[in-house]
Amino acid sequence: MKLEIVAPLGRIYEGEVKEITLPGEDGEFGVLNGHAPLVSTLKAGVIDIKKDNGEELVAINWGYVEVTPEQVNIIVDEAVPLATSTGHDISEAVEKAKKLMADFSESSQALAYTEGKIESVARNLI
Repeated sequence: MKLEIVAPLGRIYEGEVKEITLPGEDGEFGVLNGHAPLVSTLKAGVIDIKKDNGEELVAINWGYVEVTPEQVNIIVDEAVPLATSTGHDISEAVEKAKKLMADFSESSQALAYTEGKIESVARNLI
């Protein structure tokens, strides 16, 4: 299925994916190809993108998602992609993602969970 993530400053991600896990307002939810149509709000958290050749994360502060059976369109206010970061700049991306989460997360438990996810992926990218 096709995924597109857009922020006010431009496109964050566009491509074919196998599965997406999103931080919905009422909790995380997954989307696979053929999913029933829906529109939902997103809260501060991490979008987990699974592709044939690996996994990518994008930290967001809030946004909206539109799901159709073949495509997922996500509009966010701010985002920090972690997948495009390599080498020494991964630590900078991780710090930006943590700050984004801290500024918008309503719960310390949710913040700790999200930071753990970010750090886990960061270790795999280094």
